[in-house]
Amino acid sequence: MVRRFLALLLFCTATLAGAFDSSISVAELPPEARTTLRLIEQGGPFPYERDGVVFGNYEKRLPQHKRGYYREYTVPTPGLSHRGPRRIVAGHNGERYYTADHYNSFRRIIE
Repeated sequence: MVRRFLALLLFCTATLAGAFDSSISVAELPPEARTTLRLIEQGGPFPYERDGVVFGNYEKRLPQHKRGYYREYTVPTPGLSHRGPRRIVAGHNGERYYTADHYNSFRRIIE
């Protein structure tokens, strides 16, 4: 009973803290995401007008910070004529997250 309670407490705490699904290494990212990371590191130029806009984190899937802390960048999807669902969200302190499903889930990018 105590274990169940602690597991539930841990789950709720992680959810409220904006936990994300897992991590992914740079080497595991699709090639288009690695290109987007390089563009972020060099400050552009970015291929999409909306690259670099504030990411609001409205779903609270990432750790909570003041508005403006996160910026989002498009990861092109081959074969699509629009931006598609893939993004990298970068935090002010250098943390980066990858989503392949338009913000439904995130994986923290690690070296």
